Amino acid sequence: MQSRRVQVDLKDLLASPALRSVADSVRDYALFLLDPSGKVLTWNTGAQQIKGYAASEIVGESFERFYTEQDRASGRPRTLLAEAARTGRVEQEGWRVRKDGSQFWADVVISRLNDAEGKLIGFVKVTRDLTERRRMEEGLRQSEETSRLMIASVKDYAIFMLDPAGRITSWNAGAERAKGYRANEVMGRHFSLFFSPEDVVSGKPGRLLRAAAEDERVEDEGWRVRKDGSRFWANVVISAMRSWFSLAPLVWSILPFSPSILPLSPLISFQMPRMIRCSAVSSPRE
Repeated sequence: MQSRRVQVDLKDLLASPALRSVADSVRDYALFLLDPSGKVLTWNTGAQQIKGYAASEIVGESFERFYTEQDRASGRPRTLLAEAARTGRVEQEGWRVRKDGSQFWADVVISRLNDAEGKLIGFVKVTRDLTERRRMEEGLRQSEETSRLMIASVKDYAIFMLDPAGRITSWNAGAERAKGYRANEVMGRHFSLFFSPEDVVSGKPGRLLRAAAEDERVEDEGWRVRKDGSRFWANVVISAMRSWFSLAPLVWSILPFSPSILPLSPLISFQMPRMIRCSAVSSPRE
């Protein structure tokens, strides 16, 4: 009786004009049904575009065909199906295989389908091709790492990052040379550490941060204090940075021109307002 009921429910679902209409209108997603064992039951336009199979080539075949050899050998397809059956839904990102053997980076969601009595009758599988997004993210990471290494090597300028509250989040060789602190001595501390006691009492560090946030950039000359207590006259630029990519540790900043920091410009071109932090550049004037 249960087997007959499952077959009837699936038959009704597969014959639904509304389902076919909705599925075929989706072109940016592979949207299709699986039976409880993982065999493909339906196929939409988006699935054909992303995976390369025509419906006649894939319906009735196991969904494991879309996984890499390594994933199939490790049992990943079955693990994902079992988790979806147990919890109702599973989502995973990873490499998938097209008909021609090429691979693409996919975001996959598998959701459990139940009949009226709550019994498992199959799964809905939705796949998005995120290859281009992954390529952009990787390019951004590489640019970010290049810039981080470049900034760390600059010795003529103290270049460091601040979070929105003014706490130090990065430190370069120039900062250590100008101010006398090693990175492990200043990371997480407030940048007012470098101001004279009278400037701290007057609230100057906070005013500079607010000015940078409001006007995108603020420049100041004045006395700053080294680790050993000695003072030096510094030209300081605090520039606002706005990151556009949630995964990127980029913060907003437009640094003043110097041949040694020119490679930052490709990063600046990606900026859009979202998260606010600051970057400080100081040049000692003995």
